[in-house]
Amino acid sequence: MQIGPHKLKNNIVVAPMAGVTDRPFRQLCKKYGAGMAVSEMVTSNSLLYGSSKTIRRANHEGEVDPISVQIAGADPKMMAEAAEYNADKGAQIIDINMGCPAKKICNVMAGSALLQHEDLVKKILESVVKASPVPVTLKIRTGWDKQHKNAINIAKIAESSGIQALAIHGRTRACHYTGEAEYETIAAVKNEISIPVIANGDITTPEKALEVLRQTSADAVMIGRAAQGRPWIFREIDHFIKTGNHLMPPTIDEVEKTTLEHVIDLYDFYGEESGLRVARKHISWYTKGFKNSAMFRSKMNTIDNTSEQINYIKEFFQSLKEDSLFVNNNESFSFA
Repeated sequence: MQIGPHKLKNNIVVAPMAGVTDRPFRQLCKKYGAGMAVSEMVTSNSLLYGSSKTIRRANHEGEVDPISVQIAGADPKMMAEAAEYNADKGAQIIDINMGCPAKKICNVMAGSALLQHEDLVKKILESVVKASPVPVTLKIRTGWDKQHKNAINIAKIAESSGIQALAIHGRTRACHYTGEAEYETIAAVKNEISIPVIANGDITTPEKALEVLRQTSADAVMIGRAAQGRPWIFREIDHFIKTGNHLMPPTIDEVEKTTLEHVIDLYDFYGEESGLRVARKHISWYTKGFKNSAMFRSKMNTIDNTSEQINYIKEFFQSLKEDSLFVNNNESFSFA
């Protein structure tokens, strides 16, 4: 798949997720095979450009190309300025958020709230495309609610405005993350436009990824929550799409190594105090489903020292390895 001059190595994309897709997570997903990773939302409010949070979100040092930065807002002029600002800071693709269902975003007429106002959508898209020196993409939902599904209209506006790829989460804003994703709507949109379409929603396994590609005729799939604590899902999907065969799941040693490397990267990125707190949710995701993981996570959330956090992670995985060797009579243990 190609977006502007950027040819992706495959058609598997990391979805933008607030509080999750920071630089360490994006780099990790790309290392494990993602063709592209979209950043957390960056505000279009120029007054916040200097905030520590915004500066961090615009930090792409060492990140593998292409660098896609998502911007959110409701004012065409401010959105255009945000596109220019982020391109100047290293963004190679600007992604516009018109899919976020969060109340605090929709209450300021941003995110998926914009789907109710097609004229404003057109103004924003045209303004950003005109101002941006790099390709512009768009993320939407299927509509505002089940009675007002206008994804096809929005997609046509996007294409005519110069948007170079469209990601669609197969739910309305009102659905949030409940119910089943509407792949038939994504297929209908794909049938009406010629720009690349990226299908998003409920893609949790290699089989589901291939099924969604076939069902929607989309050009790519976008993975969000299924990658939390499981960044290897990208290589698993890529391998399955190309060969029809499953990769072996990661060994317990690989899960431990990935967890530790990710946590240390978070310390470096956020500083030790903030990094320790951010790391807790990732550690929880990595260890979910393992024996005694609930007790481990409960204690982990009380640790406020980075050395103790690292040591406790090592102790937990060591106990798993010792237990598995006993149970499996020295056979290798894998995390499924």
